[in-house]
Amino acid sequence: MTDAQLDQLIADDDLGLLKIKAKKTPQTTEEEKLLAGFQEILRFVESHEVAPSKYGDQLSERLLFARLEAIRRDPVQREMLKKFDEYDLLHMQEDKTPESIEEVLDDNFLDSLDHGGSQILNIKNILRPKDIESPDYVAQRKPCKNFSLFDDQFKQCQEEIKHGKRTLLAFANESQIEAGMFYVLRGVLLLVTEVGEKIRKNGKWNARSRCIFENGTESNMLVRSLSAELYKDGRRVTELKDHLLNPMIVTKDDTATGHIYVLRSLSENTEIKSTPNLYKIGLSRRSVETRIQNAQNEATYLMAPVAVVSTFQCFNVNLDKLEKLIHRFFDSAKVDIQVTDLEGRYVTPKEWFSVPLPCVTHAIRLLITGEILKYRYDRKTEEIVPHAK
Repeated sequence: MTDAQLDQLIADDDLGLLKIKAKKTPQTTEEEKLLAGFQEILRFVESHEVAPSKYGDQLSERLLFARLEAIRRDPVQREMLKKFDEYDLLHMQEDKTPESIEEVLDDNFLDSLDHGGSQILNIKNILRPKDIESPDYVAQRKPCKNFSLFDDQFKQCQEEIKHGKRTLLAFANESQIEAGMFYVLRGVLLLVTEVGEKIRKNGKWNARSRCIFENGTESNMLVRSLSAELYKDGRRVTELKDHLLNPMIVTKDDTATGHIYVLRSLSENTEIKSTPNLYKIGLSRRSVETRIQNAQNEATYLMAPVAVVSTFQCFNVNLDKLEKLIHRFFDSAKVDIQVTDLEGRYVTPKEWFSVPLPCVTHAIRLLITGEILKYRYDRKTEEIVPHAK
């Protein structure tokens, strides 16, 4: 067939048989759109280990929050998505008048949202999302029942910032999160009181923390989650610039330097594990990491590895006097635990105390500022209280 004949054949195609028809783009069903939108929320939770917030820094997070609230309000959509709700995100929040400031601060309810799709029918032939590993639970803030233990520390820290004894610095990464340190998150001062044992997940290290906020709430978010929030909108608070103690405690001849440290035992011994709030409070002229590297072979560490809870660097002080003072302060809470050393002898190590960690941190800060002589530790109430006048 010649080119002329081919052109004539195309020209005579009255029925349009030779015309190329545009491919139809498969229409996405409303059910698929709904699930795709919900999966975006799931991916956010997987990445941040917290539900999207109404007060998120990024517009994308706030939009996800709005979408989640709209789904929560629609019983039809909740029913369709509940089998995909791996993080228990769809439960409705009770609509009631808040009874406290904590409830107001924690309220994520969005008043006015409108979302279509209420006539959606059933989802069919949609696979459950794979490769999404949920965290054990999403950390939420709640009222701190023993906030009185921390209130003075927050007030003192605010005063120290005000008078330039502490400064606010940019936050870099999770390695800067330590127990006993203060941070500012979205304008709210917080204190990390404890960092739990490190766990390895998805090839990365993480740990559960306890964070107390100056507004009277607390959270136990993961360290990496806290780090992500601080990196977006947070600051770290430096340690005290002035570590010199009151002349009542030290003399002008005191020149020794070192560290006050707080340790937690990792022993598997039943008696040790069952002792509540068990911490070793000591001092070292060497770095704490060097000091404890052979802990499992030393009776003073209960013949077991230990975890560093917090350290405080000291300048121009007599460590022996400091050690005696802090030990005498907590003498009523001293714990006598007997262990067997490498030579088979029974030994009762010193420096182990059954004291809530906030009290330990509070006492060390009182020691640093020289005010510890004005207070005492009440073993019955587990609180630091002023001496009776």
